[in-house]
Amino acid sequence: MTTMTEASVREFKMPDVGEGLTEAEILKWYVQPGDTVTDGQVVCEVETAKAAVELPIPYDGVVRELRFAEGTTVDVGTAIIAVDVAGGAPGEEPAAAAAPAPAPEPEKKPEGRQPVLVGYGVAASSTKRRPRKGPDVTVAEAVVQASIQTELNGHGHGPATAPAPTAAEQSRPLAKPPVRKLAKDLGVDLATVTPSGPDGIITRDDVHAAVTVPEPVAVPAVPVSPAAPTAPATTSYDTARETRVPVKGVRKATAAAMVGSAFTAPHVTEFVTVDVTRTMKLVEELKQDKDLHGLRVNPLLLIAKALLVAIKRNPDINASWDEANQEIVLKHYVNLGIAAATPRGLIVPNIKDAHAKTLPQLAESLGELVSTAREGKTSPAAMQGGTVTITNVGVFGIDTGTPILNPGEAAILAVGAIKLQPWVHKGKVKPRQVTTLALSFDHRLVDGELGSKVLADIAAILEQPKRLITWG
Repeated sequence: MTTMTEASVREFKMPDVGEGLTEAEILKWYVQPGDTVTDGQVVCEVETAKAAVELPIPYDGVVRELRFAEGTTVDVGTAIIAVDVAGGAPGEEPAAAAAPAPAPEPEKKPEGRQPVLVGYGVAASSTKRRPRKGPDVTVAEAVVQASIQTELNGHGHGPATAPAPTAAEQSRPLAKPPVRKLAKDLGVDLATVTPSGPDGIITRDDVHAAVTVPEPVAVPAVPVSPAAPTAPATTSYDTARETRVPVKGVRKATAAAMVGSAFTAPHVTEFVTVDVTRTMKLVEELKQDKDLHGLRVNPLLLIAKALLVAIKRNPDINASWDEANQEIVLKHYVNLGIAAATPRGLIVPNIKDAHAKTLPQLAESLGELVSTAREGKTSPAAMQGGTVTITNVGVFGIDTGTPILNPGEAAILAVGAIKLQPWVHKGKVKPRQVTTLALSFDHRLVDGELGSKVLADIAAILEQPKRLITWG
């Protein structure tokens, strides 16, 4: 009978997803303890701040332990599953199975390829870390140092050889970079926080506890009214009348991005109401076109094409602001973002090089983008590198709005509901298909004249869609 040993156990850690992301939520486990897994087999689905993705295991063996339950948010670099690569009998668990298995020595590297999420890669490096001097490094210190290196790599510093820690560094409280940032934002000195994590690591809950439980302060004795109410230590609420939903995943990332955009880029929004009767007729004609058979043909397709033509005529609006280098970056390509409402929240995947696509190719890309978003399978790569965005609030029956720029972009077009309204056409009031467009733009990059030209071009094309041919 084969006996599992700690030496044969490999821990699969939450991969470094890059792009500044530091955590992910485990949505679903596809395996259970005792299951046999093979290299490359998908073992779980996780949701980052960008998208839901599936994680493959890089080992062959038998699942020994799932470290976290579904619905748990886990920091990058934390072991989430243990696999016995020696293939031990699944029924032979240690007596203390409830306790987590001791982590391997920090110097030992798990064999096999490094796991990464969909849309990301790992750059190969020949850099070797020199032997450390001084006392042995604890498991907790190794985890924190690895997190710090990941944080540096994510900000473009690249891999570097770590010097031997000084005495001050060795006495530094153990905490991962996201926890240190949280403590800094809340004004908490980590040296005063009591750690509850393994091997003395300070967790997020420890930092929050340090805020909610104030330290006693010596004050002069003064008479206190016995009728004065005492503030509760924590805020309570009626569970029958309120429901609290943790802010995480896509919702958390969207909130941070929108706040950052609203208070960084000076927004200007312009509006135009336009007769799109001819565009609606063209949509019906294109649905019968054999070149577009089986593709998604709707008003959004022609609006997207109109925006691309307007950008071609006014290319300076397709730009971004580089604050660090104090430069305006003009983009010679258009990655067209389409805001999509999904069960996990609002996401904005984009069509790469949309400017170079024909109308059938654009229709095909729009169809794939929408179906993938609805299935929750949009990859992180599909949501990076956008240059301009369309948000269609008209599908909810809304006339218009003032959209907030997607971070790093100079413009966003909101499309309102298309309704039959009385309209003056050829000198007479007639019922016409009418909509309102709203264009928000970054006033650092786009002045009123340029923004007005772009919006006027879009309106002119939708009024007379034949201009797609003459202008495109």
